[in-house]
Amino acid sequence: MKSIWIAVALVASALSSGAWAHGPSRQKTTEKIEINAPPEKVWAAIADFHDLSWLPGVAKTLGSGGNEPDVAKRQIVLDNGATIDESLFKYDAAEKTYSYRIDNVDVKVLPVNNYSSTIAVLPAEGGKSIVEWRGAFYRGYPNNDPPPELNDDAALAAVTKIYKSGLESLKKKVEAAK
Repeated sequence: MKSIWIAVALVASALSSGAWAHGPSRQKTTEKIEINAPPEKVWAAIADFHDLSWLPGVAKTLGSGGNEPDVAKRQIVLDNGATIDESLFKYDAAEKTYSYRIDNVDVKVLPVNNYSSTIAVLPAEGGKSIVEWRGAFYRGYPNNDPPPELNDDAALAAVTKIYKSGLESLKKKVEAAK
């Protein structure tokens, strides 16, 4: 009986000491915007995986593979010269949606790991559109006790800022092209 109590005490001690602690949790964010244009017009502005002319902070995009899932790749060159490498893994023109992942990014540029995202154009009342941009990712620092610039809050803030500014810019571009 004494050995059972010792075993229980050891397990309790391990649990309370953090020996069973796990690393970061997957973070998720979704941003949406209504655009005063039909879905076909909005989709035309974002349908080319290699064209990010609507996204602030992007100097140019280099790409290959068209819009072919598991073939298409793009390298985003930011205004500051930093790069982000991405690949397309799902593309559905009929549904006006595509999904991609980041293959390579310096966490100093974007504090995330294992990032994937989907952008979709949905019909809204009155001939308008809703653009929904969803992302899932881990923070830039994969271990416990991350520095502030690589923690969950920093990752969420960075991705949310990109989504909000991107969607606002897309709205202005599409609505101005009437």
